[in-house]
Amino acid sequence: MARRSDELDKAARGAVLPLEQTLSVVIPVFRCGDALSGVVNELLNVAERIELAAGVTIQLDEILLVCDNPWLSASERSRLLDLEALDRRIRVLWLTRNFGQHPATVAGIVSTSGEWIATMDEDGQHDPTQLAAMLRVAAHHGTTLVYAKPTNPPPHGPLRNAASAVAKKVFRLITGAHGHFHSFRLVEGAIARSACAYMGENVYLDVAMHWSCGDAGLCPMRMRDEGSKSSYNYRRLIAHFGRMVLSSGARPLRLIAAFGVFVGLGGLGLAAFLVQRRLSGAYAATPGWASEIVTLLMLFAVLFITLATLAEYLSFVAGNSIGKPLYVIAEPAPVRALWNLQLALAEAAKDSVTALSPRRRSARRRRA
Repeated sequence: MARRSDELDKAARGAVLPLEQTLSVVIPVFRCGDALSGVVNELLNVAERIELAAGVTIQLDEILLVCDNPWLSASERSRLLDLEALDRRIRVLWLTRNFGQHPATVAGIVSTSGEWIATMDEDGQHDPTQLAAMLRVAAHHGTTLVYAKPTNPPPHGPLRNAASAVAKKVFRLITGAHGHFHSFRLVEGAIARSACAYMGENVYLDVAMHWSCGDAGLCPMRMRDEGSKSSYNYRRLIAHFGRMVLSSGARPLRLIAAFGVFVGLGGLGLAAFLVQRRLSGAYAATPGWASEIVTLLMLFAVLFITLATLAEYLSFVAGNSIGKPLYVIAEPAPVRALWNLQLALAEAAKDSVTALSPRRRSARRRRA
């Protein structure tokens, strides 16, 4: 409450600097290998205090380790407890069973309090030093959601890499989203918590983020090598893809409806063409053929147009049942994290230019 009242007072005075915002980091944990300790220690060192500009800092507020594996050995549980004891900002959330990476991420997000939330993997692929770049992308493009965009190929086999690329293209097609998505995300805290509060049981996390945040910004970066083996096999990846398609809302059904109308109208057009050809005597040598084909095409047209109508009804029902929000309310303008960050960076840039101007004038006098 004190931070909120301070920001309101600064907004009333028209001042933004100095600005200090908080960052929460959510890491779903399944294996609890050596790589996780390295990631946590890196975050404590690198993200302790991120200086974006003079007077603009992002302070690491908390690291949430969401344990999604109730079958961890005693030594692995002890390692998690040791990490929790390492710093007061580290917390471990213990889920009752293996819910999956996305539900674990959601559980972590709704348990945060930071003005910004970053989600990372436990295998060490994601570089904490890139958090500053992601924050700058958010401020520059005015986006509440930023994804990492790898500049190097993933460290998997060619089959899995190809399947991942196809899955992402399908995601963009059926959701209408632009760009990519990735498990290394930066989201404005209040909006991320609202998006996760609306989510249904089987809704894909990035679909829900797209509903609430719109198109995301992309931050190009190089991914590091995996420090631990991935817990995903092909069966789980296929199930992951199925949940993404089914939870994407009404768009897939509307694509089916459009296809049904297209095929139905095409069938009617072809039937009219066949009738014209039969009346002109083109099919006189095969009596009955034209009438049979026209009847089949008419039936297919009725079938596909009926399918399109049913798909449209189902899309309406699906849109109401999967938890897609009608709207999402952001924080008030004086305390909204994204807008304050944009204003602070703009003010810092203006101050730096103003400070440089006298130096440039004196340098010109010396040269003259």
